[in-house]
Amino acid sequence: MITVTGATGTIGRTLVELLAGAGEEVAAVSRRPGPERPEPGVRWVRGGAGDAASLRPALEGARALFLVLGGELNFAGERPEVLLDAVADAGVERVVLVSSQVSAVRPEAPSHARLRAFEAAVRASGRDFTLLRPSGFASNALAWAESVRTRRTVFAPFGDVALPVVDPADIAAVAAAALCEDGHAGRVYELTGPEPISPREQAAVLSAALGEEVAFVELSREQAHAVMARFMPERVVAGTLDVLGAPLPAERRVSPDVAAVLRRPAAPFAQWVARGLPAFA
Repeated sequence: MITVTGATGTIGRTLVELLAGAGEEVAAVSRRPGPERPEPGVRWVRGGAGDAASLRPALEGARALFLVLGGELNFAGERPEVLLDAVADAGVERVVLVSSQVSAVRPEAPSHARLRAFEAAVRASGRDFTLLRPSGFASNALAWAESVRTRRTVFAPFGDVALPVVDPADIAAVAAAALCEDGHAGRVYELTGPEPISPREQAAVLSAALGEEVAFVELSREQAHAVMARFMPERVVAGTLDVLGAPLPAERRVSPDVAAVLRRPAAPFAQWVARGLPAFA
């Protein structure tokens, strides 16, 4: 059995489908209710990575754990060791952790201190582990969904700064491989898309997919900060804007890891848009 945290989230939802489709038994953990009619082989458990006690029932009999924090758990919560103690008590052999590219390339960034702590705890846990360090998600474009639906306009800072955003479905597919296949223990995978793409270029992709012009309006850093501060802690806002506006060479680089693990190219932004188009229509 494989335990999947964040099972209704951006990565976890796809991962549960992949594992169940491959015939794996899955304990799907989420703070939100699961579907009324679960897929065969999937058992839904209410809980989350931020509450080790709630996770223990989902770990019973599991050989592997997919661990993703998400939301406020990226910044606060129980010490990582509390969760890893529960993992050890259950006899889980393998842990696949979603961290971030920023954890490696900006090792002093306060916005990612908790992810770095989880990386260290997983390494020290005595379990086989695989670390996934994705770049920015293609699905972050959903922040534009309302303005695209209502005004056919994308509002974003740093319009011409291109980064290789990754399709969350590719993260899920790499996680499935690391959970089910041998040969991934101790590996650290940097997961990016196949090419850098700027916000202005992303707006053009949306325009082509919708068959209607989508305008691009560039926000100043200050304007973007005001918008993001409504739903993100200050240290995360500042760190995110640093990456978006002044990326390091390592953050611009296209990694070969998705293609190496999946034996196919990483999905381009347009492929994610094709799946997510109803949100913008």
